[in-house]
Amino acid sequence: MATVTLEIAEDLKKEMEDSAIINWSEVAREAITERLTQLRLFKAIVAKSKLTEKDALELGRKVNKSMHERFVREHPEAYR
Repeated sequence: MATVTLEIAEDLKKEMEDSAIINWSEVAREAITERLTQLRLFKAIVAKSKLTEKDALELGRKVNKSMHERFVREHPEAYR
């Protein structure tokens, strides 16, 4: 098995030490495995996509604009 070294903030390390009962290596393995599973799915979807990069950027802009308009409608107090 390969070894991976991570850098984390001191306060995070302290919290991990306070929870020594948890196998943090296993937590990291599971998180990495889950992220790789998501990445494989993403790549499979993208491989079948007929969208160009330009199309994807335009779609992203439309989604962002729509989300912003919805937020303004639902939370007008945030814009006062």
